[in-house]
Amino acid sequence: MPAAAPGPSDALYALDGNRALPGPLTVGPWSPDSQHGGPVAALLGRAVEAIATPVPMQVMRLTVELLRPVPLAPLEIATSVLRMGTRVGFVEASVSAGGAVVATSRALMIRVGEARVPEPEQWPATPTEPLAATPRPRSAGDPPAFHLDAMEMRFARGSWEEGGPAVVWERLAVPVVAGEEPSPLQRAAAAADSGNGISRVVPFSDYVFVNPDLTVALWRPPAGEWVGLDVRTRLDGRGWGQAESLLFDPVGPCGRAVQSLYVQGR
Repeated sequence: MPAAAPGPSDALYALDGNRALPGPLTVGPWSPDSQHGGPVAALLGRAVEAIATPVPMQVMRLTVELLRPVPLAPLEIATSVLRMGTRVGFVEASVSAGGAVVATSRALMIRVGEARVPEPEQWPATPTEPLAATPRPRSAGDPPAFHLDAMEMRFARGSWEEGGPAVVWERLAVPVVAGEEPSPLQRAAAAADSGNGISRVVPFSDYVFVNPDLTVALWRPPAGEWVGLDVRTRLDGRGWGQAESLLFDPVGPCGRAVQSLYVQGR
């Protein structure tokens, strides 16, 4: 039987001190008892953003490592500072369930300041408007899940049925933590973890292609609620692969995301 989700039904998590209580919208596609990587990545992004800094800083790179399936159970949040200066900071965060660490993250922060820089390089055009909502394939009786109910997706190129390289807009439809507005980093991390599913090159029914990690590198925070992914997956015949996403918003590109993939036939 699926584990009972102790948290809210209108947000990904509720906070209880330094514990995060996951709700049913955190469930992932691989098991009804485990969380999707997107909510976990967003929660860890929130944790590193909350670390005190001597000057205003922006998280420029967040790397998440999913050490084991994250259960639908209260998660203990812990943070630490590896090095903190006035220009650059390195911090880390972890979540534990039942006394075991299930996911960790490290983040690079850079101070917020002013610098004279040349005009930005012109990138290939990306869609500037979210398109019509794209229904997600689901079976009758499917319980609530992150990828089905908490993230709105609109394809600009590709589709759920096609797989392969795709361009898709995503909007986190619920708060990461009840009562809080998600930050740009949280929105980017939650969206980026879906890249391997969106651009899959093998069918869900025949293969497992789980990402044990996620790296999100931003050269500026995405603007607004919608985050775009121009994503493709590449697989190697020895059981691994990679999904790579160009991240963008209505203004233009804003970063990249990479997921390492473990691949196995069912």
